[in-house]
Amino acid sequence: MPTDEATEMTGETSEARFGPGAVVVHQRFGYRGVVFDVDPRYAGSDDWYEQVARSRPPKDRPWYHVLVDGASHTTYVAERHLGHDPAPTPITHPLLERLFDRFQEGRYLKDELAH
Repeated sequence: MPTDEATEMTGETSEARFGPGAVVVHQRFGYRGVVFDVDPRYAGSDDWYEQVARSRPPKDRPWYHVLVDGASHTTYVAERHLGHDPAPTPITHPLLERLFDRFQEGRYLKDELAH
């Protein structure tokens, strides 16, 4: 089901399950993170997909840019590998304060008027 939040944040019609600010869990690798951008379909290179995306997730479904909790890197993840964090709590990442202003009711928010 489309999320108004994802559509509102990206400006595109999307069937994305998660919008920017959503706290998620990678279903295969177990790490937590927060979505900071959504691509309505795969937007990486064919070389990267062939080398890294071993499970061959669909390219025509949403892909997410995720800040990884407790790390300094980000990941690019297919929708089918992500789930909602059942008890979302704040994450730790050095880019968090650049991308979001606050954590409220289990998600990260950006105060657009303040920027």
